[in-house]
Amino acid sequence: MDSLSFYVGVIGNIISVLLFLSPSWTFWQIVKHGSTEEFESFPYVCALLGSSLWTYYGITKPGSYLVATVNGFGVVAEIIYVSLFLIFAPPRIRARTAVLAGILDVGFLAAAILVTHYAMHGDLRIDVIGFMCSGLNIVMYGSPLAAMVPNGTGFVLGTVQLVLYAIYRKSKPAKSTISDDLEDGWQQEHLLPPSSSGPSHNKSQE
Repeated sequence: MDSLSFYVGVIGNIISVLLFLSPSWTFWQIVKHGSTEEFESFPYVCALLGSSLWTYYGITKPGSYLVATVNGFGVVAEIIYVSLFLIFAPPRIRARTAVLAGILDVGFLAAAILVTHYAMHGDLRIDVIGFMCSGLNIVMYGSPLAAMVPNGTGFVLGTVQLVLYAIYRKSKPAKSTISDDLEDGWQQEHLLPPSSSGPSHNKSQE
């Protein structure tokens, strides 16, 4: 059973290495053209943080050297990718990448290591590191939903607008009640005969 787990772990590591190497063609194009073009650095900054946390997890948990080795390779690969971004990106994107890398890959990682190392012990430390790694993976793999949710909301609202337009497009706007009342009052005023004054009428009769 242990040998089966080992071989499955080796196969998983090979697949993980291939995944870490999958952006190589993208960065080859970046180096070839001397520009990052429309590529974003955020996924690689997050991947560097995830690989670092998984490496720390593999070092902390006994018997998880396969996790530590493959993610250690991932750390090296992601450092190269982020460094290429810092070299070939325009100044504005380069500054943003540097800030993100500083906050996530240095600040957050250092805080996570210090807190779990000095404030937690034994299985609690391993569990907390594992939860952080798993949570980061969920965020990374679920991040494309951030683009789907606004589009889905826009689709629903657009459909509602089309339905309302189909229902009310032939209806005529009703006149205002206030304007109707004013118009009726004006007509009644002109239909009434003019009233004569009392004193002048009596004087004419005399």
